[in-house]
Amino acid sequence: MDNLSEMAVFAKVVQQRSFTAAARDLGLSKSAVSKQVGRLEDRLGARLLNRTTRKLSLTEVGAVFYERCARIVEEARAAADEVGSMAATPRGRLRVNAPMTFGTLHLGPVIADFLEAHAEIELDLVLDDRFSDLIEDGFDVAIRIAALVDSSLIVRRLAPSRSVLCAAPDYLRRHGRPEKPEDLRQHNCFGYLYRDSGTDWTLNGAKGPVSIPLQGKLRANNGEVLRHAALAGTGIVALPSFIVGSDLRAGTLVEFLPECVPQTHSIHAVYPHRRHLMPKVRAFVDFLAARFRPEPYWDLP
Repeated sequence: MDNLSEMAVFAKVVQQRSFTAAARDLGLSKSAVSKQVGRLEDRLGARLLNRTTRKLSLTEVGAVFYERCARIVEEARAAADEVGSMAATPRGRLRVNAPMTFGTLHLGPVIADFLEAHAEIELDLVLDDRFSDLIEDGFDVAIRIAALVDSSLIVRRLAPSRSVLCAAPDYLRRHGRPEKPEDLRQHNCFGYLYRDSGTDWTLNGAKGPVSIPLQGKLRANNGEVLRHAALAGTGIVALPSFIVGSDLRAGTLVEFLPECVPQTHSIHAVYPHRRHLMPKVRAFVDFLAARFRPEPYWDLP
């Protein structure tokens, strides 16, 4: 960087054909400009300027060096201007990671509106139910639906994620409606493979937590698969309301034992750095927070 500073001073001297004029433009003293050019010549081991009391001219070596030097200084200035512009306006490529089902159900419309509002942003969305390493995999933002552990990542809560026990009305007519957590031991309960609750459910009983081993015939790593199985009347599911909210409103699924289901998860935006946060990241996270809100649309009556 010292070299670049000296090159910028040298280029300004050549352009102004004067140490005095260059010093004035750079806001430096004439002696400071002269010293920087002298240090550059010493570093290069070559005289760049012929100096007389009345005239300043480039040496042969100085002319060759100036041609390259001027381009480098201009590229550095353009790079700084571009970074400054990106730091002021949401722009550039934004890489986002999100869970599969939440992404397909709820991120599509949001992203379409976001890109319409921010024409200078290009967005790469990667849907995956496994937790990716943001830094290693090069993501700017990730959507996480979990009780997050402490980390160096910055976390912003976007909305609650309400868990729901539900089944189709036909299933409940044929097998009975569970009245307490223990009743679920006699039912066909489906499990979600990627959660720690894939083999059992821990619910709030009359005397404290109750563990319910899942005896169901289906386990899957996708909530939409479990939802369709429940809609077909084949069993009971515990799924987020962002998956089954529309089914509950339509009556095609019926919620039961809401007071027994612990609510431990939220929907978060996670990103690596708060300091010098890029406007594209801030704009996207703000957009999601405004769209989902503390009472998200999928939980409205």
